[in-house]
Amino acid sequence: MASMGRNLLSASAIALCAASAAAADVQVEFWHSFGGGGGKALDTIIADFEAANPGIDIVTEHVGNYNDIVAKLQAAIPANRAPDAVILEVTRYGLFADSGVLLDLTPYLDADPLKADLFDFAREVGVYEGKNYIVPFNNSTPVMYYNREIMERAGFAEEPAPKTYDDLLAVSKTVTEKLGGEGIYGIAAPGQFARWGLIMSNDSDLIDSVSGEILIDAPNTIDAYKWMSSLVHEHKVASPDGVTDEDLGKDAFTAGKVAINLGSTGSYGGYVKALGDKLEVRPMPCNKVCRVPIGGAGIGILASAEKEVQEAAYKFVSFAASAESNAKWFAATGYMPINRKTAEQPVAAEALATQPGIRVAIDQLPVAKGRPRPPVVTWMRSTGYDMWQAMALGQRPVEETLTDFAARTREEAKRSQ
Repeated sequence: MASMGRNLLSASAIALCAASAAAADVQVEFWHSFGGGGGKALDTIIADFEAANPGIDIVTEHVGNYNDIVAKLQAAIPANRAPDAVILEVTRYGLFADSGVLLDLTPYLDADPLKADLFDFAREVGVYEGKNYIVPFNNSTPVMYYNREIMERAGFAEEPAPKTYDDLLAVSKTVTEKLGGEGIYGIAAPGQFARWGLIMSNDSDLIDSVSGEILIDAPNTIDAYKWMSSLVHEHKVASPDGVTDEDLGKDAFTAGKVAINLGSTGSYGGYVKALGDKLEVRPMPCNKVCRVPIGGAGIGILASAEKEVQEAAYKFVSFAASAESNAKWFAATGYMPINRKTAEQPVAAEALATQPGIRVAIDQLPVAKGRPRPPVVTWMRSTGYDMWQAMALGQRPVEETLTDFAARTREEAKRSQ
């Protein structure tokens, strides 16, 4: 009986210790936007981190896309239901930094050896008003994807390699004329990231990243939008379905119904899986200049989290940006390396050697440019969808639309100051 009592006591003590240990674990609630291959790669990085840090649990929630995260975070903050860490797109985190929602990570990053390993663009992209609010995780530039088989069927014996607006339109017209009867379009209607890239290649911008000047109604921006919208409603080389839902354009490309798609290098892994050897990747076309925007997102930590949780969250943020983690992420998704030592990792070296398309965004870095991140950018980007739809579907003249949009953006910028 005594022995049984000791055994029962021992079992109870063990259970109590286990419960205490579980209670002592620090949990970090982390919202992100990655599904598919990106989601699996993130799960691997998190599992690696938790194995190396047994006292910290990263509790993830796939919230949706970047827009969904902004909307859900705005709703969660006043209800005291915000996460501890969150993925935020590089032009939209300024809204939350400006309002004090995000923790200033400058002291953490300054004391972290990681900082010296980050590329210059990766260090700069998280800085707003002189302070660091996000550490990059997935950075990208737009690139030009095309389906080699469709090009061959359209009669291109050699790679067309369009470099200007006119080149891109000519190739798209040829494909649509030859294969339109089969429901194949020459190009997908450019999504928001690609549109920003095309505007930059026309030697303009939406908002100047240094001065903050609104350039939505600048002549070169207007010309860029006239050309982009003409792909849909005038030349009909792009489907209007991709205007009302950008994902439909991506889906059509992976289904072999579109020859050219301009989009994030972060889509590379999924496109390879869908198209295999049919996929080709080239730099974004240049028109007046060669210039592309830096996109993607980084991880921010909320100022409302407990100090212990903030410290645990930063450990994860630093781990996710390490060369080892970044190499796994790069190889699985195609997002650009953010760490100078990433390419030295075996998994990254193998990807660079065996997947030539994965290097294109890296090669574009000399002409890549950061984008503005003050609060008005979040408003501009969410409002811009309706403006684009009206222009692309031919419902409203481009110059009139952009003149009005620019005036509204200037007013919103004043209100958010």
